[in-house]
Amino acid sequence: GKLADAGGRRLACGPMRLLDRYLLRELLIPLGFCLGGFLIFWVASDLLTQLDDFQAHKLGPLDVAEYYLVKSPEFLAIVLPLALLLALLYALTNHARHHEISAMRAAGISLWRLALPYFAVGLLGSLGLFYLNEYCAPDSEERAERIRNRYKTGSEKQPERDLVRNLGFTNAREGRTWHIGLYNTRTCEMLDPQVAYSLPDGSRRWLFAARGLRTNDLWVFLEVNEYKDDPHANSFLVPARRTNALVMEQFTETPEQIRSEINISRRLTLRSARKADIPVPQILDYLRLHPQLERADYTWLHTKLHGRLAAPWTCLVVVLIAIPFGAASGRRNVFFGVAGSVFICFAYFVLLQFGLAFGTGGHLPPWFAAWFPNLAFGLTGAWLTARVR
Repeated sequence: GKLADAGGRRLACGPMRLLDRYLLRELLIPLGFCLGGFLIFWVASDLLTQLDDFQAHKLGPLDVAEYYLVKSPEFLAIVLPLALLLALLYALTNHARHHEISAMRAAGISLWRLALPYFAVGLLGSLGLFYLNEYCAPDSEERAERIRNRYKTGSEKQPERDLVRNLGFTNAREGRTWHIGLYNTRTCEMLDPQVAYSLPDGSRRWLFAARGLRTNDLWVFLEVNEYKDDPHANSFLVPARRTNALVMEQFTETPEQIRSEINISRRLTLRSARKADIPVPQILDYLRLHPQLERADYTWLHTKLHGRLAAPWTCLVVVLIAIPFGAASGRRNVFFGVAGSVFICFAYFVLLQFGLAFGTGGHLPPWFAAWFPNLAFGLTGAWLTARVR
């Protein structure tokens, strides 16, 4: 009896594995064509507008290819959900038109089980989208600009791009206030840094230096003059130490945290129209430096954080939306399912932008503003899938 059960399970699993491979193949081929087509169209249209600029910067064919390779993650992060949607609709309507889905369901295979390979692709797409958003896309514009200017010499290289003047920020968690006359974001070098900090006994120190360097994950200051407050003296500050070099192990601010301070402070000032454009690590670094924020800044940053976390799951939402429209096409015009699905996805992205706008403006809770479109459309897609006959 046990052998018969085991043999039956093997016979049942074998066809399902073949079916899963078949469904995946029929999905991945159009997905590859969609992504490739979008990339070719984007590169061709952008190349036509920038060809003269590339020639002016003396870029060769290999340089141009590297330029678009560096910029492609940002573009792929935008078009991946749309490409997945179109590929799913093509695959599902093609199966439905040839009555393959009806035959599979007549054999006792539920629509949810048939959709399992699609959900696996959606999950992998969500993980890939998160990786592109967080680790590839944020620096793509800067790296592409370096490729564009790689053959410029001297003052033509525009070194100002890496320099930040009069940078000031406060580490509220550890009670340190920084002011840097000139900071190089690429080399982490400082000119005229000034740091006010507290000692364990509650007294304050003011550090003035000519330069600051990052060495072995520690801040090293050169030509240092340090002052302290003395309540018994007539002057507010009295000299405490003077040295040529000083290593400050207690200064835990990292270059990544300083970069997040620069990027987010600019966006807090400008209130950028892009609603979820700051990588998660930078938001978390900023929140670590500023545990107590004003309400407007708190809602703005937390909406961006939740929006950044919710965005990759668009791929799974797309799967839930596409299944009921593609699988239920039957003998109807296949463009009915395509048009309905595209319209719903358009409504999804519009609702997403409105939600993030209301969240950053403080009119909705940050988590609700970012996650409501995913929950609403995902549950709607699941409900429609359950009603497919």
